[in-house]
Amino acid sequence: MKTLGETLKSAREEKEMILRKVAAEVDIDQSLISKFEKNERKPTKEQIIRLANFYGLSENDLIINWYSEKIAEELKYTESTSEILKVAEEKIKYYKNQVNGK
Repeated sequence: MKTLGETLKSAREEKEMILRKVAAEVDIDQSLISKFEKNERKPTKEQIIRLANFYGLSENDLIINWYSEKIAEELKYTESTSEILKVAEEKIKYYKNQVNGK
């Protein structure tokens, strides 16, 4: 399983591009992209979308990776993570039903 940073770095290397060129194309600072690739900083959702489009990667897959890393980072030292995730999933279903008027 690759981290988001590893996925972004692999995509850049497959295109044989240097950070400076990618930064200019996607309008994201070069040092930020470097930090994303090293997993030192997380991109915003907007930045993920720009990078996915530029690299020709699945936007949905990158967003799933992005969200899952945020959740994993938050819960990595917590006990009962499976139970927390189950309850969270139930709450999400409840919230969606509220919005849909069901």
